[in-house]
Amino acid sequence: MAETWATLGVDLHLEPTGPGLRRGLTDALREAVRTGRLTPGTRLPSSRSLAADLGIARNTVADAYADLVAEGWLTARQGSGTRVAERVAAPAHPAPARRP
Repeated sequence: MAETWATLGVDLHLEPTGPGLRRGLTDALREAVRTGRLTPGTRLPSSRSLAADLGIARNTVADAYADLVAEGWLTARQGSGTRVAERVAAPAHPAPARRP
């Protein structure tokens, strides 16, 4: 699998980790978002385009995207593509629990 991918002005250096191609891709994309290499609102390539660039099956990319959408890292809308989710930072001090 290729280690880099660039299109739409976005450069990614993907280093899949863990067992399996899908999991490795999912982990690499999650890490890119977590570390800020992919910022909120960044549009990701279509699953077809990324799959062709990486030389892997389109369903592998689509499944990785779907996993990250389900986890809240990405958002996807028909016709608008897949983007990095706008994440709300957790409060520094959680509110005290309310007692009945």
